[in-house]
Order: sequence, then C-alpha cells, then structure tokens
Amino acid sequence: MGEFYYELTLIPTKNHHLFLDLLLSLDEITIEEKENTIILRDENEENLQTLLEVIEEFAKAIDSPYNYSIKKIKNQNWIDNYKKSINPIEIGNFYIRAQWHEERKNKINIIINPALAFGSGHHETTASCIEAIDEYVNDNDQVLDVGCGSGILSIAASKKRAIVDICDTDEQAIESALENISLNDTHIRDHWVGSANKSQKKYDLVIANIIADIIILIKKDLISRLNSNGVLILSGIIESNFHKIEENFSEFETIKHIKKGEWHTLVLKKS
Repeated sequence: MGEFYYELTLIPTKNHHLFLDLLLSLDEITIEEKENTIILRDENEENLQTLLEVIEEFAKAIDSPYNYSIKKIKNQNWIDNYKKSINPIEIGNFYIRAQWHEERKNKINIIINPALAFGSGHHETTASCIEAIDEYVNDNDQVLDVGCGSGILSIAASKKRAIVDICDTDEQAIESALENISLNDTHIRDHWVGSANKSQKKYDLVIANIIADIIILIKKDLISRLNSNGVLILSGIIESNFHKIEENFSEFETIKHIKKGEWHTLVLKKS
C-alpha cells in the first residue's frame, strides 16, 4: 500500500443512476456511493484521469452534465475504514451482513461481502425487492431473477425455499452471483448469460431489478415467463420514469407499491 491514494468525487447533475450503472460495470474500480455523489479511489492518478475520459464521453451521450474533483489523500488504510462503515441491515425476516459481522440467530441471514463498489442490500431498490420477496415468495415457488447482479435477491428467494433460476447479460455478474450463492450455502437450479428470453420455463415469480427503460424493452420476455397466476417484481425505477412503467404494465394489477426515496418497486399480478 502506497503512502497516498487519489480520490475522484463525481456529482452528476442528473441521471445519477446511469452514471452509477456505468461505473459498477467496470472492473477493478473502487466506488462508494453517498446520496448524489459517487466517490472513486485509486492509488494511481492516471487511472482516474483515464476514467474521467470515459465519463466525459458517456455524459455527452446521455446529455448529463456533471461536476468533479480529484484530490490526493494520505493513506490511512481506507479499505479497513470502509469495512467499518458497512453495517448489517435488517429487512423483514432477513438479516444482511458481511462475513465479518456476527450472525443474528432469529433471522434469515444473508452474507454479502460488499465489494468496495457498493453495500449490497443498502440501496433502496435492493431493500425493496427483498421486502417483496419476504412477503410473496413461498416454498417451492419457481422464481426467475433477471439481471441477478450480486445474486442477493436469488439468495433471498432460495432461503425462502424457492426453486431459483438466474440470468444476467454480464458474465462477471453471473460469476459473482454464483460465488455469493456458494458462500451462503444456497442453491439455484439454472443460470445463464443473457436475459429472460433464453428460458422456456414458466415461473410463479419473476424479478427484474434493473432500470426502467430496460424493463420496458424486455417487457414481453418478462411476461411470457410468468405462469397464469404469476407475480412480477419490478424495481430500479427512479421517480422520473415511474409513469412509463405504470403505462406499459397497465394490464397488471398492482398488489404492492414500495417507495424508498426517489426509487419505486412494484409487485404486479396478472389481472
């Protein structure tokens, strides 16, 4: 560990979630999210300067200005400090913790060692999905997690004794999910790189915690995977896009609407 490291503070003026999605998709980038601010750290300033070039092109493409600053900081073992800042979170019957925290005996424990990129379970969309899973997933339900990411939602469903399949368009996300599934001593039935359209199965519950535009894009695939009484959990929906989801899924009955901050999660059932 060097004597100093560099910190890039990025403040998008809009489309914060799109900037975050971009940065979380990159390898070996240390990221911390604080409200409307994204903090990136590296021991090499050139790496952050190169990253800024990527951010600049991305910001132009989505027409989203941003502010930033880079500062040099004396190293005080910020990795350990970051670990100390990650607290377990309780959601319904679930207790989500890192490996270095003690388990809670009276709860369904989920172990997710947060990548330095994010604290799993702490984001509003993840927490809302887990709340919905806790309420609507039952023994032996067939569940599909579309865009599984870290696998935390798949783990939650599996711990509710569901039969779970997962998919993600990012191969590394699948690998990460499988590692976390193994860490939690849980099991899934099937996994693949791609989306819902690669499955021919019917599911009791389909989860899609992704951004609104992608949800709309794959709407037909999500619906085609539901059985006749199927439940659809849609999340990752920011306030400004909520009306688009309502309009596109108007044929469904909303059985639960969870709003945390500027993020919405809908639990829908076929009318």
